[in-house]
Amino acid sequence: MYVLLTAMPHLKKPRKVEPLSKLWDRKAQKCGLRHTVYSVNGDEYTGDWLDSKKHGKGTQIWKKGRAIYDGDWKYGKRDGYGTYSKLLSATNDDSACYEGEWSEDQRSGWGRMYYDNGDIYEGEWLKNKHHGQGMLRLANENRYEGNWKYGKKNGHGKFFYQDKGQLYEGFWVDGVAKCGTVSDFGREEAPTPTIYPIPKVHLLDVRSVLMETQSTYHGE
Repeated sequence: MYVLLTAMPHLKKPRKVEPLSKLWDRKAQKCGLRHTVYSVNGDEYTGDWLDSKKHGKGTQIWKKGRAIYDGDWKYGKRDGYGTYSKLLSATNDDSACYEGEWSEDQRSGWGRMYYDNGDIYEGEWLKNKHHGQGMLRLANENRYEGNWKYGKKNGHGKFFYQDKGQLYEGFWVDGVAKCGTVSDFGREEAPTPTIYPIPKVHLLDVRSVLMETQSTYHGE
């Protein structure tokens, strides 16, 4: 008996084909420096990318809020040093501007804020609030220098009443002055000075009295 042997056809190994969905995702991945990328809502971003997230140096423009951020990014969030300004709707003048440090998309660290009402804050921030040492200069030139906690005056500080020519020095609790001393300061140059100067304090040890009162409040 004879057995007829036939050659088996050579089967080619099928080529791996990448699904179109994965191909599109891979091509859409943004890494490195790119030109301006426009969002469907009209926002614009020009700068560095990493794994499709803003990362490095970049400028973001928000169309709806007419706001601009220029600075450092980290995994899609403002992080590092940068400036943020919001424009008035009628003009192109800055209505509010912040320049300083950011963390996790919030003002944290040192920074300077120009408010649209003319006030200026310069100092430490934490999660978008004044926190730590800082100075707030009001539009009328009066100013506070001292400690802050979560956006409120807390601890020791000085408030300069430039309009009256007086200085209050003491301590605050949740934005309220609790105990301190008031003295004349630049009264001669003040636009609306008090009628009479403040008499001198005749306590032998003013600081000890203030410290004792301060400890009472802290003990509450």
